[in-house]
This record gives sequence, structure tokens and C-alpha cells, in this order.
Amino acid sequence: MTIIKKIQILKDIDVTKATFEAKMFAEMLGFKQNEQYMIATAVSELATNITRYAEKGEIILRKVERNSKIGMEIIAEDKGSGIEDIGKAMEDSFSTSLKSLGLGLPGVKRFMDEFMIDSQRNVGTRIITRKWV
Repeated sequence: MTIIKKIQILKDIDVTKATFEAKMFAEMLGFKQNEQYMIATAVSELATNITRYAEKGEIILRKVERNSKIGMEIIAEDKGSGIEDIGKAMEDSFSTSLKSLGLGLPGVKRFMDEFMIDSQRNVGTRIITRKWV
């Protein structure tokens, strides 16, 4: 059975909720404490990007299994304006916002075992990440 949690991201308080839910979900799946905090930080970055650049979206937390391994999949989806240059967005210190250090997406990629991004102008962005126990 696949366990799924969905968190709507509409306001800053939803970022906090998603971060908390991610940490608790990771704990339930058996991740070590330091991994729980890495996952929670990744979700915080993804949810913050939704509020900052798209105004609304969704974080989906899902238990995944592959070859007898258990993991956690995080999907961040929005219907925002999309990322103009994914290559640039993945560089440390690059940001289109004055409120950002530009470490979010590269940090998420470093924290997680798998990272995929699909973004289309005026359609939205979908980021899928996975971490394995």
C-alpha cells in the first residue's frame, strides 16, 4: 500500500506545515534523525519556492519501494510562470529574487538521492525528489 500525504501550499504557514509533515513522515518510514532534517529542509525549500514564485501549489509526500528498498518521494507542483533557465536555477547563488541566497534548488538536489525537474513557461513546475532509507 502506498501512503500519500498532500499539503496545499497557499501561504507561508503552509510551508511550516509541509516541513513538519515531511519530518514526521520521514520518521515513520524509518529515516535516521539527520536524514529527517535533510528531508524537512528540502521540503521547506520547495514549498518556499512555491509561495515565492507561483503563489500556490502542492507538496505531495509518498512512500515508495524499489528492489526491496523503502524511500520517500516528494513532489512539488505549481501552476506558476515556470523557471526560465533551469540550468541557471541549479547553480549555487543564482536567484531571481532579492529575498533568496540562491541555494534552494541546488541544496535540495544535494540532500536527496534523486532529483528531477520539469518546468514550462506559463504552465508551471514539477519537481520530483526521492530519498532512500
